[in-house]
Amino acid sequence: MTRRTSARPLVVVGDALLDVDLVGSASRLTPDAPVPVVEDVERRERPGGAALAAVIAAAATSREVVLVAPLDSDDGAGRLRELLDGRVRLIAIPAGGGTAVKQRIRVGDHSVARLDSGAPVATLGALPAEAAEAIRDAAAVLVADYGRGTTADASVREALAAARGPVVWDPHPRGAEPVRGIRLVTPNAAEAARVVTDVTGEGLAAVGARAEALIERWGVGAVAVTMGARGALLSYGPGAPMVVPAVPVTGGDPCGAGDSFAAAAALALADGAVTGEAVSSAVAFAGAFVARGGATAWDAEIEAPDVAAEPGAEGVIARVRAAGGTVVATGGCFDLLHPGHVATLRAARGLGDCLVVCINSDDSVRRLKGPSRPLNSAPDRARVLEALEFVDAVVVFDEDTPSAVLERLRPDVWAKGGDYAGADLPEAAVLRTWGGQAVVLPYLDGHSTTALVERSRV
Repeated sequence: MTRRTSARPLVVVGDALLDVDLVGSASRLTPDAPVPVVEDVERRERPGGAALAAVIAAAATSREVVLVAPLDSDDGAGRLRELLDGRVRLIAIPAGGGTAVKQRIRVGDHSVARLDSGAPVATLGALPAEAAEAIRDAAAVLVADYGRGTTADASVREALAAARGPVVWDPHPRGAEPVRGIRLVTPNAAEAARVVTDVTGEGLAAVGARAEALIERWGVGAVAVTMGARGALLSYGPGAPMVVPAVPVTGGDPCGAGDSFAAAAALALADGAVTGEAVSSAVAFAGAFVARGGATAWDAEIEAPDVAAEPGAEGVIARVRAAGGTVVATGGCFDLLHPGHVATLRAARGLGDCLVVCINSDDSVRRLKGPSRPLNSAPDRARVLEALEFVDAVVVFDEDTPSAVLERLRPDVWAKGGDYAGADLPEAAVLRTWGGQAVVLPYLDGHSTTALVERSRV
């Protein structure tokens, strides 16, 4: 996520909770009931609800993040203040009813029970003037509703209606409906289905119909329904919705995924993104958040995604080598992907256990092909190649030849298309220094990027 400095903060409004994980091990059942005996328990505390959304946002931006939330004066509230200190600026709304504490009993990565305490609904005092001013002047506002009454308070709703920046509303089944006229509401699929009961089914058509109905019901600019591993569906009302697929995530903890999605969307809007860009950014951010460990890794530093290909390629190579496999690499400009490329890439992948494609940078292509090339930038060419099932990783190199990148990656096989048949490949000598082999693959005649470009000019 882009990090920028700004005098205007992101303001998070909602219900702050204290989440506690009691993590232990279990190797036996109790003699009086078929339940596990959890031993060697470690207590791990973290901010929850709107407080979690605030710390997630604060870790991902250089903006100041302000949390406006009801807080009692009990021990749970004191612990929350300590956890938030130095991360976000807290503007507390005086409240009664006790701090909501949610304790998960976990064995390893699995929850076996949850213990909740605190009144279901907090009793709010007067909204501080400082809070109303922060909401009004924020670069963007995120409403993180956890159903404890904050969003139903008249003074809070009045302040949200007066916000000058875009408002993102993450709703809750027990919470109030969003303030009319805000920019974006982000229910998950189950929440949308609870509100819109006259639409059946779980497919995209049903999700889109519910999103459209929610926009009309709530009077908001857009609704993004989060669908877990399926990504998110963004609707502005009648017409085709936008669907943003999610990158598959193996493992991880989905706890807090909705908070991370809403926080990322609000930060993107604060930075001037349009709604569609904000939702796309939020889907990617939430997937990375879950993969990193979800809410359990709340205090880990969040780094911007590394778009360079080498770390991914080196990781693939390391895994293949650890399993005793064969690493294959090939290279080229791959400016316009055509059937000749596809045939060569598929054949190259068949020679080993992974295929790394080394592509020329934009400057390198210009030096080799002339100032009118490339037609597609290196990041776009890499994305197209990475989408092929037989390509495991892509590396961009800036030199005129791939010799330097090959010395870094040291593949077992270097494969090129058959237009080099009978010639000694320039990279062959480099491969021989570590016992690698350069080979030529059958070439699908009649296909080349240069020929495609020339035909397009006719």
